Amino acid sequence: MNIKFRLILMNFMQFFIWGAWLLTIGAYCSQTKHWSFSQFGAIFSTMGFSSIIMPALTGIISDKFMNAEKLYGILHILGAIVLFCIPMVTNPTTFFWIMLLNMCFYMPTLSLSITVSYSALKRNGIDVVKDFPPIRTFGTIGFIVALWAVSITHNETSANQFYIASAVALILGLYSFTLPKCPPLLSKTNNKTLASSLGLNAFALFKTPKFAIFFTFSMLLGAALQLTNAYGDTYIHDFGKIPMYKDTLAVKFPAIIMSISQFSETLFILAIPFFLRKFGIKYVMLFSMLAWVLRFGLFGFGDPANGLWMIILSCIVYGMAFDFFNISGSLFIETQTTPEIRGSAQGLFMMMVNGFGAVFGSLASGYIIDKFFILPNHSYNWHGIWLTFAAYALVIAIIFPFVFRYKHNMALAHAIQDA
Repeated sequence: MNIKFRLILMNFMQFFIWGAWLLTIGAYCSQTKHWSFSQFGAIFSTMGFSSIIMPALTGIISDKFMNAEKLYGILHILGAIVLFCIPMVTNPTTFFWIMLLNMCFYMPTLSLSITVSYSALKRNGIDVVKDFPPIRTFGTIGFIVALWAVSITHNETSANQFYIASAVALILGLYSFTLPKCPPLLSKTNNKTLASSLGLNAFALFKTPKFAIFFTFSMLLGAALQLTNAYGDTYIHDFGKIPMYKDTLAVKFPAIIMSISQFSETLFILAIPFFLRKFGIKYVMLFSMLAWVLRFGLFGFGDPANGLWMIILSCIVYGMAFDFFNISGSLFIETQTTPEIRGSAQGLFMMMVNGFGAVFGSLASGYIIDKFFILPNHSYNWHGIWLTFAAYALVIAIIFPFVFRYKHNMALAHAIQDA
């Protein structure tokens, strides 16, 4: 089987698992379980707590002790078991711990999938910068297919979404053992320090200002990403409580509307090489931040009827907001770190985005919404919520170009030019 097709299949299932529940778990918790946003914020923060330790830890394991593809498969099989058990949970506290366990298994696979993909492509003499973005596009397609499957079958507020994710996770876990071997590299080197012996070399990147600032803004943008994932679907669902909106297409199939964001991703992923070559990593990251401002602002003024165009435009803008930072960031790490620590460095990047960023975004937003944006009739002031999020993203975008003093890196420029 062609190596690109094998990696396409891996990426498709990787993000199908996530897409089956990530955007709809908020509606499941608030409408089916009737839990508060503070409780849901804690549950959603499990993604962040697990990402603080697990991706970096598994990156170290794949760098030093175990083939990345085998570790990848084991984690997905364990995740499949936990996902199957989630519908049995009846209270938010237990749900938090079970979801935390699931996230401990799933979140490391995001960076491991990149490590496995890059390794397989390089071993086959394939250009990573040119050929990985199109392969990764099929991960987004998998996310979209999952969203549509859950929405069309009316499982957005049903526990069935977790059973669907569990089945695909098991299939991917077994499939992973057939992927090209990705052996550890650190075991082949002569380690001279305690840090290198433990595989902690990637953390030394914080000593370099450009990496320290890069990881800091990774965390801040990670918080913005979680706000969309946590509340987007629930926001549209809530319009169903208003008579003039309850029969609109958007309210009937909110996950399908939200999936426009993923369609947009597939287009912007393909544009990344051009933008990186033309503008460099600094301005591509800045474009992402400005896109987040538009994403939230358009949500704040949109509605499922006359304002549906604003919701749709917000979903289109999401493609730039998400891809321009996440994919470009992984390529930034790939081209500016040594091969021996790339697995750890990718894990560190994911830790800042989906770890500290997710914890900050989930817990703070849940508290702020319950504290300041509940109306007297117990509904939510979504206009104020989204504009507050937009203001947060705008502050980040204003500060960033003044503190990230980094010129277009020649190594990255040459790699893209060769593509």
